[in-house]
Amino acid sequence: MSEENTIGLTELIEQVKQELLITSPDQEADIPLLSVDSVELELQVTVKKEAKGGVKIYVLDLGGGGSRDDVQKVKVKLSPLLSKETLLKIYRKRHPDRLRELVEQSIEGTLKGSEDNLSDQF
Repeated sequence: MSEENTIGLTELIEQVKQELLITSPDQEADIPLLSVDSVELELQVTVKKEAKGGVKIYVLDLGGGGSRDDVQKVKVKLSPLLSKETLLKIYRKRHPDRLRELVEQSIEGTLKGSEDNLSDQF
């Protein structure tokens, strides 16, 4: 496994967190389109011992890489530190004039791609 084409577990988790925190595709608005309760990643990793005595965990790509003996499966669950209610209170305090916009964009983001009428869904 070539180290130039690998990604460390910490780097992958940081990238996932950053992508979940992006507020919108154009990244111009600071209104989150949705709130994530948790994300669970199931990854195949390989562990390499470093010269300094530590270990480095690399995430494998779909093609595999590494022998079957040194591949491990790990599950990583990411959860927000604050509840939706707490985040909403903070947002309401910081942006009282944009609360309606937040609700409208959140609903629009939730229903995006749905061809059905809203009343048909409930």
